[in-house]
Amino acid sequence: MSISLEDAKHVAELARLELTEKELTTYTGQLNQILDYARELEKVNTDKVEPSYHALEQGTPLRQDKVQVFANPSGLLENAPEVSGSSFVVPRIL
Repeated sequence: MSISLEDAKHVAELARLELTEKELTTYTGQLNQILDYARELEKVNTDKVEPSYHALEQGTPLRQDKVQVFANPSGLLENAPEVSGSSFVVPRIL
């Protein structure tokens, strides 16, 4: 399956992208190259390959939960749009 120029125009419209005809032609060609490469990868036999859940084989780094006093609590609230005492005011969600 390949992407036609009309398909690329339709996707660009859905994404609200304003592309020139030259850009559409370039991107259509690039997308078709990506799809061709994906078809090549589908031919590879992966029956004996274990699934990989993460690129790196390391665990999640954990740290101890320690209560710490922040040196400048008022500084945290300086850029808040609305503050009540020492708390952020957020919109109520029903």
